[in-house]
Amino acid sequence: MGGGTAGWITANHLAKKLAKPNGIAISLIESPNIPTIGVGEGTVPAMRESLRYFGIDEGEFIRRCDATFKQSIKFVNWTHDPAQAGQHYYHHLFDYPLINEFNSTPYWLMQEQVTKFADSVAVQGAICDANLAPKRITDKQYQGHTAYAYHLDAAKFSMMLTENAVNKLGVTHLKDEVIDIQLSEQGEISSVLTEQHGVIEADVFIDCTGFNALLIGEKLGVDFVDKSDVLFADHALAIQVPYLNEQHPIASHTIATAQTAGWIWDIGLSERRGVGHVYSSNHISHQQAEQQLRTYLGSEFDHLEPRLIKMKIGYREKFWHKNCVAIGLSQGFVEPLEATGLLVFDATARMLAELFPTTIEMMPFVEKRFNSRIQQTWERVIDFVKLHYCISKRRDSEFWIDNCGLASIPESLQENLDYWRHQIPTDYDFHNKLSIFNLDNYLYVLYGMEFETDILASHFQYNDPQAYQQWLSQLRGYQSQLLKQLPDHRELITKIKQYGLQTL
Repeated sequence: MGGGTAGWITANHLAKKLAKPNGIAISLIESPNIPTIGVGEGTVPAMRESLRYFGIDEGEFIRRCDATFKQSIKFVNWTHDPAQAGQHYYHHLFDYPLINEFNSTPYWLMQEQVTKFADSVAVQGAICDANLAPKRITDKQYQGHTAYAYHLDAAKFSMMLTENAVNKLGVTHLKDEVIDIQLSEQGEISSVLTEQHGVIEADVFIDCTGFNALLIGEKLGVDFVDKSDVLFADHALAIQVPYLNEQHPIASHTIATAQTAGWIWDIGLSERRGVGHVYSSNHISHQQAEQQLRTYLGSEFDHLEPRLIKMKIGYREKFWHKNCVAIGLSQGFVEPLEATGLLVFDATARMLAELFPTTIEMMPFVEKRFNSRIQQTWERVIDFVKLHYCISKRRDSEFWIDNCGLASIPESLQENLDYWRHQIPTDYDFHNKLSIFNLDNYLYVLYGMEFETDILASHFQYNDPQAYQQWLSQLRGYQSQLLKQLPDHRELITKIKQYGLQTL
């Protein structure tokens, strides 16, 4: 029940896994009168795998969804007060740090850090800064020289997912208003009553009704766990910005620029930019937040009106209750830093499809396992998003000061930070497959933000500085090759729209 990106991603995952001949019948009921939030325009590399799995042509996807490539999140002014230190930025790259080939992190920590951390473990930062694409027109679909995801138009993406689910995977699409929800004697959802299609019965109901959570929240009474005491940003102002000319460069990364009470996202699609200000209304007024957004955009866009979005920060006490499963905003939401929304929705929808019970008797066991895993996922996501704030050295506003207060930092994150002050993070610190953010993500953020790890006591293990310099030279050589080989990002998108990409 409910469409939008979350609903249709879930329908595609379920249908791909379960709607075989004589398999499970899947219907999606979507109100024709309720608009979706529609600002989830950034993804992570897992989405690339999902699109390939769904059988969607990558070239067609790029054409129809105004999609572009995303190789990184570029964090601007998150570490220091720009008024004091000037502009500072770091990349959270999608390429894994090459620490298995040579663990350069301890050497980077011990030496004068003239090289940005990301540039000591990967080559992708320079490719992003040069506005280059991750692949060439001759490369096969879903393959590139660097890891990548996409920026996309959320409304167009939902439409393409709809067609794929209905036309290729056999999902029944019902455009209708649900006017009542019926419960059985056991307290499960037995059916929904619609205006045009009457009573619709089912064994399992998936709640994709957004923040309203009409099934799992309103009808079944599963409470919402508020996490606004940890993550303060509770509103967003979103705006669509046209390019001033057709040759305007398109960044192949999301730009996240910190402000006094939040941050501004800037996403380059093929036909426009999606820009928005995520902020804490307890630290800044809506009028001040809008003024910061307009200052960022420049006076030539003063005629554009942003859309105000109120965000509920947190997650459900249970994500699967009786025969109802919440996916999307009904399940939980934190600010869209690191493209957390679509990332969690895609991961949990795939998990639902993989764990889906084949008998009613299995339902309680799967419910317990699903709830346990997804709660851990949300807790670790909140830890990771909080990390971006609580290790910042900015003290130029109450927002940044409050974010560093121990009372607002989850105990699990604080314990890790205390440990990492004396020990470089390793894979042993990340043992949950569904943590979403793991070692590579933490390394990029911790050391991109100049987190201090004192490894003086273990420096004897890293006594080959010549090998470190050779490693950096090797990286620079590979980077130089890619800078020559890879095309301009806009140029490649234009070619893909003309010619498509090689089939799988």
